Amino acid sequence: MKKNLLLVAMAFAGGVMALGSYRILFESKSEAKWNDAYSNTQGTAEFASFAPEVAGDFSMAAERTVNSVVHVKTTTTMQPAFNPWSDFFGYQQRPQVQSASGSGVIISNDGFIITNNHVVEGVEKLTVTLNNNKEYEATIVGRDPSTDIAVIKIDEGNLPAISWGNSDDVRIGQWVIAVGNPFDLTSTVTAGIVSAKARNINLLGSDNRNGEEIFPVESFIQTDAAVNPGNSGGALVNTKGELIGINTAIQSRSGAFAGYSFAVPSSIAKKVSKDIIEFGHVQRAFIGVRIEDVNQDIAKEKNLKDVAGVYVSSLSEGGAAAESGIQAGDIIQKIDERAVNNMPQLQEQVSRYRPGDKVKVTVWRDGKQQMVDVTLRNRSGRAELEDFAAASDGAQVQTLGATFGGLSPEDQNKLRITGGAKVVDIQPGKFKSIGLQKGFIITRIDGQAISSPADVDTALQGKAGAYIEIRGYYANGMEAMYGFRL
Repeated sequence: MKKNLLLVAMAFAGGVMALGSYRILFESKSEAKWNDAYSNTQGTAEFASFAPEVAGDFSMAAERTVNSVVHVKTTTTMQPAFNPWSDFFGYQQRPQVQSASGSGVIISNDGFIITNNHVVEGVEKLTVTLNNNKEYEATIVGRDPSTDIAVIKIDEGNLPAISWGNSDDVRIGQWVIAVGNPFDLTSTVTAGIVSAKARNINLLGSDNRNGEEIFPVESFIQTDAAVNPGNSGGALVNTKGELIGINTAIQSRSGAFAGYSFAVPSSIAKKVSKDIIEFGHVQRAFIGVRIEDVNQDIAKEKNLKDVAGVYVSSLSEGGAAAESGIQAGDIIQKIDERAVNNMPQLQEQVSRYRPGDKVKVTVWRDGKQQMVDVTLRNRSGRAELEDFAAASDGAQVQTLGATFGGLSPEDQNKLRITGGAKVVDIQPGKFKSIGLQKGFIITRIDGQAISSPADVDTALQGKAGAYIEIRGYYANGMEAMYGFRL
């Protein structure tokens, strides 16, 4: 009997111990799952120790930034399309006034603001609203379609200018915040990480319409911070509140945010804005090479360890590269000790310099690295800054009875062109005989883009007896074409 009771007691104790062990194990596992789920919702705090800049609270960066980001409202009058029936039925079509909006970033205490070119291109009126709700009329200082950057200005002082950051130091996976005015919701802040750098999404294209020469420079910072229509021209900042990019585009099938946004890196934006403020235009440097990305076949042929670099397929005659000793077949690997792994990176590095600047280019040739000193040149092939003032204010050219001058900023903004030759006076001669009138702006002669008055003479040289076709615009936006035999 005692033996049976002892067995029952031992069995009971074993059951209690088993139940207790099960409960402890089960509850500990449940707690671990809960903690995992909670840490996922607090991911920024959990991973803060891996990167000194990362923080779960972005309030400091937002506070340093939000007052430097402005709301840009634009107004444009759209002329109605030609309708032959309007006069017949006795009604008149009225121009339509269109409004849009974007963002901008204050970059100087005295009122200079950086934004996107596509925000202000062709607009008639600009209104800037600060974060304190004060409104100002703004003027366009200059714009650069090649980088989609523009600078505008308001007459006000003591403004809260943002601090520039260095986009070269930005790392993939780093936390960033976007500040702008999506859907007219002012002072909106969103956060995300850097998804990629040196992205070329073929946003800017290569456009010579209306005589506007575009040499696209695309080396975007890609992020997953929410950016929507209205964010264009706003700030992309690091967790210190420093400007590392200008939010420019989204990749979306619906037109709204769908996962990725793209920003012009500060290394490009800072140089472009500085040029515009100082010269009214960008002093763009050219290295004078035709290039392509290194692929597996090129890497194997050149005995490269990595599939990286930029392959020089050919050189521009008389260009900077040709004069310096760079050869077709070279692989460009560095510009002034900064690695160049693809074409967007090369464009980004060269875009930070001006004509006349000297850079050290590291190339891979004959199985080893070589360093070449290159003096960069302007688009005319000269190693000097371009005199835009002379092209627009003076340097008039007289030919075939017409006097040509440069374009004013108003002409450029209204017609959405950056180059051309304007008829400032016309006397009896070939041009007057074909109907050319004062104010007409020539943008093309026989398909050749005309960027300045001097280009008119150049385009006509050696064409005696040939049929000439001229295209351009009048101040009201009407496009016209003329033809004659020289």
